[in-house]
Amino acid sequence: MIVAPIPALLAHLVDSATTDLDGGDRLSDAIDEHRNHVSAWYGELMGLLVVRASDAPEVAKSGAADGLPVALVADTGIERLVDAVTTLRRAGASVQRAEAAVAKRGEDPVPGIRHLLRAAQRLGDAGVAVHAEIPLSGGLHDALDLLAAAASATRPVAATFRLGGLAGELFPPPPVLAGVICACRDRGLRFSVNAGLDRALRHNDHETGFAHHGVLNVLGACLAASLGAAQAAVADRLATNDPLLLTEAVVGARDSARPLWTAYTSTRVDDIVHDLTLYDLVSRERRDVDGPELSTASDNAVS
Repeated sequence: MIVAPIPALLAHLVDSATTDLDGGDRLSDAIDEHRNHVSAWYGELMGLLVVRASDAPEVAKSGAADGLPVALVADTGIERLVDAVTTLRRAGASVQRAEAAVAKRGEDPVPGIRHLLRAAQRLGDAGVAVHAEIPLSGGLHDALDLLAAAASATRPVAATFRLGGLAGELFPPPPVLAGVICACRDRGLRFSVNAGLDRALRHNDHETGFAHHGVLNVLGACLAASLGAAQAAVADRLATNDPLLLTEAVVGARDSARPLWTAYTSTRVDDIVHDLTLYDLVSRERRDVDGPELSTASDNAVS
């Protein structure tokens, strides 16, 4: 059996971020970098290019949008998302997702969810999935209930969570994140992550001391949750820094579609490629599991 460089479980997991850039040449460079990632041997690991709605006119004018798969972030208000979608599509981009924050931390997210869902009708008609960024604080379950009801009505909606930031309280501890994952599982709701993930394993940042969740931890937790694991078992997957436990779970499901989790946004693609290669979860080579390695046609080919 031939094993491709990127297994199905990891396909299109990583979205490239441009949302911390100031436009101009830096934005153009980020688009070029995304294209380079997509054309590399690990290209199937890549998902969308994440662009602020306010940058849509500049991206479109530059001519760099042609053929790009894009996710838009509503930094100029939910109402302007449709205009940004139209702008980028006219420039040749494939706009597949739109994200909007529905509340600040500590605020009730339900009114924002209702507002977003009204806009979601127009975006859904345009074939764009809508992701609501929900704070991991009060009102979360009510917000998830609203999203799940909308998803069951065939609207392409999902949740988005931040798993990190500039303060320690923005990094949810494993039991809290496990509860969120199980809540999404119980509602049949998918989610994406737009901050807090960069490396494969859970670790403490050497500068801030904050405990960061790992990509393999979240993936392992989603696999466990999808099989009906209790919240405590899901939390155990999030809390471990044992690479063997997590890689065994991933290898066992490598040919399956990824459950619950759509993608995460990162500015550090090289770091996760390094880690996944280190743990032999992705490989520059196509391999026959019953025989010798088979070289790809070129270093940049994607099987």
